Amino acid sequence: MRGAGPAGTLAALALAEAGWTVTLVDPASPERLLASQRAYAFTHSSRRLLQRLGLWERLAAVMQPFDQLDLSDQGSQCGVRFTPADLWGAPRPAPTEALTETPSATASQAQTEAQALARPVGWIARHGPLLAALLEAVAAQPSIHRALGVTTPVDPEADLIVAADGARSTTREGLGIGVWRHVYDQRCVTAQVTLRGGRPTTAWERLRPEGPFALLPMGGGRFQVVWSAPGWRCRQLESLSPAAFLDALAPVLPAEVDLASLEEGARVFPVQAHLARRLRRGRTILLGETAHRCHPVGGQGLNLSWRDVAVLHRLARRAQAGRLSLDRLPAAYARRRWLDLCLTLMITDALVRLFSNRHPALLALRRPAVVALGRAPWLRRCLLGVMTNGPCQPFEAAPS
Repeated sequence: MRGAGPAGTLAALALAEAGWTVTLVDPASPERLLASQRAYAFTHSSRRLLQRLGLWERLAAVMQPFDQLDLSDQGSQCGVRFTPADLWGAPRPAPTEALTETPSATASQAQTEAQALARPVGWIARHGPLLAALLEAVAAQPSIHRALGVTTPVDPEADLIVAADGARSTTREGLGIGVWRHVYDQRCVTAQVTLRGGRPTTAWERLRPEGPFALLPMGGGRFQVVWSAPGWRCRQLESLSPAAFLDALAPVLPAEVDLASLEEGARVFPVQAHLARRLRRGRTILLGETAHRCHPVGGQGLNLSWRDVAVLHRLARRAQAGRLSLDRLPAAYARRRWLDLCLTLMITDALVRLFSNRHPALLALRRPAVVALGRAPWLRRCLLGVMTNGPCQPFEAAPS
């Protein structure tokens, strides 16, 4: 296993659970691996995998659930709110503003929120605590040998080599596997802020002409800002003082929240999509960002990588049981991943192209589309199911 990020580490744990002996290799030290300031959105496709691997309770402890997703199209001035009802048909929670400030109403509101969070729309986690929990699970697994912070050559006797060493994978380049790549004319600014007002378990996604803008709840009133905009605008935002950055952020926020403080300053990241031209060569398979990367809109990135892991886990169990030969495993993995990868990259790219513009014809189409989404539960279930479970398995029964 080459690469000890969230995808590679979980893949190592999945192979170990399937009965394999794994060597987890990464030239970065554990301290460097944990240093990223990224945050991830998790959907129920990831939750199901963690439950199968017996890791859900450990990982859920570092995840913040959210029970509402507030989606709006700033160009057409329309929006829609997704709740757990749009996944499983449960009763939609009563709007907060409909509750009076009486002890019974407050208790009713708290009970409604607790019930919604028992089956949330999704979860948010910071990179550091998430990867630390995964590495702790690796350390407790005797069949996984770690080689972190050192450069280790590939074992010529290995039955399978899993390349999960990131978007700039040296393993992929060494195999001569090229990528289809699209560099967006946007960049992404991330920051962490504390907000006042609003529901602390709501995530916001604003589809703006300059690019998508998301607020992801981290717990304790803290939110991760994921702000896509043209490159010049992002560089300008990164150069601002903390006070000036908050002034620039304030008009972009939802009307129901106010800024309290800046917890982590702005950082700028490139935004691109890529897909490897092959997902395997010989005994090596490509997994996670080594194989694919998509625009951050909709929070699909790590969920897509962990669906790679889910397929690898199923195939590894079949191989361990003698129902699949090791020679056929890489090809079987590639066949099973192409459709999900292609559809997810197409969907995220289409969202950006459709909503990051002010073309009159598209504006005329977007408003009735968003209005219909708000009025038709089956449309909401369809869209949220695709973004939650993946386009190849959009519908899933509610967890017990």
